[in-house]
Amino acid sequence: MGRLVRIPMTRLAAIPRTCLALAVLLAWTQAGAEEPLTANNYLQRLSPGINLGNTLEAIPTATSWGNPKPTFAYFQAVRKAGFKSVRIPVAWSQYADKNHRIGSEWMAHVTDVVRMANRAGLYALINVHWDGGWIQATYAKRDAVNAKLTAFWTQIATHFKDFDEKLLFAGTNEIGVEGVYGPPTPENAEVQNGFNQTFVDAVRATGGKNGSRWLVVQGYNTNIEDAVKYNATMPRDVVKGRLMMEVHYYSPYNFTLNDKSEIWQWGAKATDPKATETWANEAYADAQFRMMKEAFVDKGVPVLLGEYCAGLKARFPGMRPFQSDWNRHVTRSAFKHGLVPMYWDVGYASGLFNRTSGAPQDSEMIKIIVESAQ
Repeated sequence: MGRLVRIPMTRLAAIPRTCLALAVLLAWTQAGAEEPLTANNYLQRLSPGINLGNTLEAIPTATSWGNPKPTFAYFQAVRKAGFKSVRIPVAWSQYADKNHRIGSEWMAHVTDVVRMANRAGLYALINVHWDGGWIQATYAKRDAVNAKLTAFWTQIATHFKDFDEKLLFAGTNEIGVEGVYGPPTPENAEVQNGFNQTFVDAVRATGGKNGSRWLVVQGYNTNIEDAVKYNATMPRDVVKGRLMMEVHYYSPYNFTLNDKSEIWQWGAKATDPKATETWANEAYADAQFRMMKEAFVDKGVPVLLGEYCAGLKARFPGMRPFQSDWNRHVTRSAFKHGLVPMYWDVGYASGLFNRTSGAPQDSEMIKIIVESAQ
């Protein structure tokens, strides 16, 4: 919060009316205030971002997937390194009763984590993540899912309605039909778009700062091409220009995430045709992000690249340079095309930071990501 500067009336009288608003804004800015988050400054305010992955969304408890409870030291280290936002995936179902009432102890824990992130100077984003997979984009599941989404987001939004704009809400995660990874049918697209609308309506109805809070909706399966084709029409909203779109990027899957694959090289520097998939090279990534720019960013809709990363395969010790090239190029290209890059970090020993002390565990990759998002 900036320090309010008092301007003497004698000075105000001497300022032409056409310049008065500018003078007040300048005085406020010089006093250290931060302009509100807008569609013009979101890229600089939020980039780069990082995920507190495999933590609050872990099942059956928040430490079941190997990470400790988040600490303020961790968030301080993330901000000091140059990250500006943190995406905090959250599971809610296991902490709710049969009537979808979220337990107060879990809500308090999520609140503590958000406050630590904000206190460290980070924008924070919370969502309803995979959460056991109960959100399925089918007519058969639609009514039950909409009812549960409304119940959850009404409670979450009400609880956080006095938090300022440094907290963003994201409705869901990678929503499609379990086990089906192709383009959506008309049914799937209609239902998933409806989930986005349900989220927006539920949050806005709670009032307080939620009346104008930035909300993030998701493309189908957070796939870029599907988002452009099936989600380009954003949900209706009672306030203009306060919605963002979210997509993810892990192409090619056999290089980035499939640890059983023999693909360990990527991009222009690849030398072994058997160890690379040339279809998803630098040009492909650029084309994907260009599609999002043209479909959303150029129309005033900010975009989050909510997840992206390339993991290492221990049996291929020469993979590291290719991993670095992938992370560098994807971060840089996403930022260049107006997408906020939010690195998927799962913690453990392979995370960028020690989740307890905040000590850097991969200084080289931290530098690559931070310097590529400028």
